[in-house]
Amino acid sequence: MNKIVKNDQVVVIAGKDKGRRGNVSEMLHNGKILIQGINLAKKHQKGNPNAGIAGGIIEKEMPMDISNVMLVNPATDKGDRVGIKELEDGKKVRFFKSSGEAVS
Repeated sequence: MNKIVKNDQVVVIAGKDKGRRGNVSEMLHNGKILIQGINLAKKHQKGNPNAGIAGGIIEKEMPMDISNVMLVNPATDKGDRVGIKELEDGKKVRFFKSSGEAVS
């Protein structure tokens, strides 16, 4: 079980976008994530008329390491550390380390 999953709201804690918030749009297999509107880079793209892709300079979301973000706690509206614990019935849940409450 991962501490951060797709569609979680996160805050960036390191890098050029430090302090910005966004939702996780994709989890990559190498420990990196894509966040909507965060870590944008300009890329030169070659056009492809058969596929209907225009050429030019586009802004693209680049992967960011998962260690550079924290999950946002809605109660405090700040980034918070996340842990994983097992309930009595054997089910694993994520919880905020500051308050101990489960992540919804």
